[in-house]
Amino acid sequence: MAKRGIALLVLLGAVLVAWNVRVNAGRAPHPVEQDPQEPLTGKPMPTLLAPPAGAIIPGDVNQKTLAAIVNELVACGTRSSLSSWESGPRGIGCGRDRIAARFQEISKASGGRLQVDVDRFEATAPRTGNKPSPFQNVIAILPGSDPALSKTVFVVSGHFDSMPSNVMDSTSDAPGADDDASGVAVSLECARLLTERAPAGGYRATLIFAAVSGEEQGLLGSTHLVEYLRDKGYTVGGMLDNDIVGADFAPGAPHRVRLFSAGGAEGVDTPSRELARAVEEIDSPEAVRLIFREDRFGRGGDHEPFIQAGFAAVRFTEPLEDYHHEHQTPRVEDGAQYGDLPQYLNFEFLAHVVRDNAEALRELAMAPAPPASVTLSGAVTPDAKVSWSAPDDSARAGFEVLWRETTAPQWSVYDFATTGSEYVFKSVSTDNHYFAVRAVGRNGARSIATTAVPRPRRPPSAPPAGQAPAHP
Repeated sequence: MAKRGIALLVLLGAVLVAWNVRVNAGRAPHPVEQDPQEPLTGKPMPTLLAPPAGAIIPGDVNQKTLAAIVNELVACGTRSSLSSWESGPRGIGCGRDRIAARFQEISKASGGRLQVDVDRFEATAPRTGNKPSPFQNVIAILPGSDPALSKTVFVVSGHFDSMPSNVMDSTSDAPGADDDASGVAVSLECARLLTERAPAGGYRATLIFAAVSGEEQGLLGSTHLVEYLRDKGYTVGGMLDNDIVGADFAPGAPHRVRLFSAGGAEGVDTPSRELARAVEEIDSPEAVRLIFREDRFGRGGDHEPFIQAGFAAVRFTEPLEDYHHEHQTPRVEDGAQYGDLPQYLNFEFLAHVVRDNAEALRELAMAPAPPASVTLSGAVTPDAKVSWSAPDDSARAGFEVLWRETTAPQWSVYDFATTGSEYVFKSVSTDNHYFAVRAVGRNGARSIATTAVPRPRRPPSAPPAGQAPAHP
């Protein structure tokens, strides 16, 4: 019986090994030997420019400052958008004052280069009782230095309003440490780092550091921020929303921060998806976990009004949330502590989130404009051909032409083109890959990639009289 049992265990082990081989057979890395090589002679091996020098690292982030910001905002008691906007020790006006004071300190240290604005407006929504209610956003602007790019902005934002268990309750305590004093701390610390570490001559594009209100009442502050930027003549190159980014509750910490991005049609990813890929490449896959959905299931955030306006926008959120500490009036119930309290935050994790935001903003604000009108042609031919347009730019070194398997989440560099507006992928099928192009500065900063879309087909010409039309 013992020998028979051992034999059965050996047989079961062999079956499990065979099953594992079968399950993982389709997961071999690209390329696999069973697929034809494209191109047959092997892809080019271009020399690529290194990223810009002077990268921000987590050690550059001041964790004590992050903790002080969060605790200052929590000390306001509640920051419900329906609470008092008057200056004082309690209410959302208290939060506004403390954020504005922090931005003003950074502005003073920069010699006034950082411009601080408190934008006041009214909004009406179901969560204002369908009545006009006052709101305010605190915005800091670091103007770009390049006349061709200074009207392009890269935005980092968190919301400073909070809520207890009932979103219409404007009097109960709502500390909002994680949701979203943590995101406001990201915006403020990014402002300090990027103002202090600006390159000689400044960033090419403009940087916007925002703390918005009205998020819990229906994304009202971010919706107005889109209008604010448009009224000032800005185009948004990318928006980084930081919401619930201060804790790392799951066992086995530290973990990567999640980065949510909306997708697009087949083979044509949205600007938001390309922004997410750019952030992950700048910060490394070890730091950022790409999540290919617009937001957490059934939920939303301040990046959405930017997406709806046609801009690239993504959302940072901590690895796994603990719903005892979100949208809860502080209390102890059945021995469990509820409430969004500072004691549950991990400021080392939050410092990494700051670094991920700041370094992405730094490199994107130093980069050339992305290529435009990127198209793909070459159907029913052996070669894929990508064409694009781009303005003259003496600070641009050239373009990286990118490709990826249709099932791959990230781009790979295929080749580098120093001049021109067209690239032919010799002996590369248009069927098996997607293609994109991005601009590269002489400083090594890379723009967000622009995905190649099919070149519009010309309408077929009419056949000669009496001749049947040709079949495709």
